[in-house]
Amino acid sequence: MPSHRHFMSSAPLRSGGLLALLLLATAGCTRQSSPGQSESSGGTLVTVSAQAEARQAPDMAMLSTGVVSLAPDANSAIRRNAEQMARVVASIEGAGIAAKDVQTSGVSLNPDYAYVANRPPRIKGYYASNTVNVTVRDIGRLGEILDALVATGANQINGPMFDIEDKDAVLDKAREKALAKARARADAYAKRLGLRVTRIVSIDETGGRGVPQPMLGRGAIVEQAAAADASAPIAPGENVLSVTLDVVYELEK
Repeated sequence: MPSHRHFMSSAPLRSGGLLALLLLATAGCTRQSSPGQSESSGGTLVTVSAQAEARQAPDMAMLSTGVVSLAPDANSAIRRNAEQMARVVASIEGAGIAAKDVQTSGVSLNPDYAYVANRPPRIKGYYASNTVNVTVRDIGRLGEILDALVATGANQINGPMFDIEDKDAVLDKAREKALAKARARADAYAKRLGLRVTRIVSIDETGGRGVPQPMLGRGAIVEQAAAADASAPIAPGENVLSVTLDVVYELEK
């Protein structure tokens, strides 16, 4: 009997201890979603999002170029294509493009069908195609390089896509702007609540890589320049890189 009374009296204590642990765990898991505020053990947390952009002229361009050849039979198509493509690759090398910046992206051989009503398709020839991706690191010579490609037999050109080789310095400018925006918003929340910003709890960054920018109307420009025997006009403009920051600040009295 004594042991029974001891067991009954200790049960409420264990329940109270468990409740206390649950309350502590709940307080420790307090978290804030943007925008808003929540109480932590040290103060009020506020999460703000800020996006900023930075611009810079590109310093490199990517394009794809190649040759499509048509011949009555497959062997002739492949041979003709290889001869033409060899001249195109030679012109790329002659322009000073490093071997690491030239990569084959596709080789294909496809039949060319003749269609006649009420009859099955008939193969009348073969298309052979070979395409390479080229990175141009001196975009000031891009027009000259495009002209050389056309002159040596390239009949497929896609691009250029402009990009920035070293994005870190540009992204740092965007980060600085985004962080300033975030702090200004946190200060506005703090002022309205009669508090002050004491520290940054965490920073989460998204975005930041940017996408290479295409040059519009590229096909027409290359064709017109080739017809006029003039260098293709190139307008690289500026690339835009953006960063979004989710910053958690702590506010106190």
